[in-house]
Amino acid sequence: MEPLPILCFPFAGAGASVFRRCRENPTDLVKLCPVQLPGREERFGELPYLEVAEAVDGLLAQVLDLVGSSRTVALFGHSLGAVLAYEMAHRLGEIGGLTVTQLFVSGSPPPWSPRDRHATGLTDNEFLRQVEEFAGYTHPALAHPELRELLLPTLRADVAMHESYRAPAGRLLDVPITSIRGVDDELVPREQAAEWATATSRDSQQVELPGNHMYLVDRPAELIQLMADVLADDTARARR
Repeated sequence: MEPLPILCFPFAGAGASVFRRCRENPTDLVKLCPVQLPGREERFGELPYLEVAEAVDGLLAQVLDLVGSSRTVALFGHSLGAVLAYEMAHRLGEIGGLTVTQLFVSGSPPPWSPRDRHATGLTDNEFLRQVEEFAGYTHPALAHPELRELLLPTLRADVAMHESYRAPAGRLLDVPITSIRGVDDELVPREQAAEWATATSRDSQQVELPGNHMYLVDRPAELIQLMADVLADDTARARR
């Protein structure tokens, strides 16, 4: 049996390479397919998206290419990536011909719960301090003035996209949802992560893994094993 593709959407400012360590922990059950947004890595020269709807439209062709001949797919996203994965799951359901078997949302409150505090519009130093507080993490490259100047526009665009996003009311996803958080995450409380259950008409569950908000950077093997186990359970239930 061919491994099930999992489309992976990164957090703000990150590129597809953030999933490199995850891909170093392969299983026979799943195949990670990182989605590359413009404005970073090999797409550095392209303008970043400013709205989630624009991003979903622009990424659709890449997503379908990553899925290839598979007719079944799962999606994973962390923080901003959770919002992008959620909206892409809706879009894939609309076009038909492809079954989304599971949506994994990580380190994120539900899509209708915006932050009380925003970083958009702050000075560079204030912006970076606020983003570091939101994420509990900062990329080492941002400590270097030349690199920071190159990376800030994309990071600002991602944060603005996330902060301006508003999910349409009353629209349930017809896909099971697994909400994941680091057990020591101080940014997304357990209660908020659990609210993803009300975003779907299907089954949902909440799972906690060792680590903080950025657990997936430090402990990728646990994440891969969790997703493989959930999808294996889905397959077993479908065969009964």
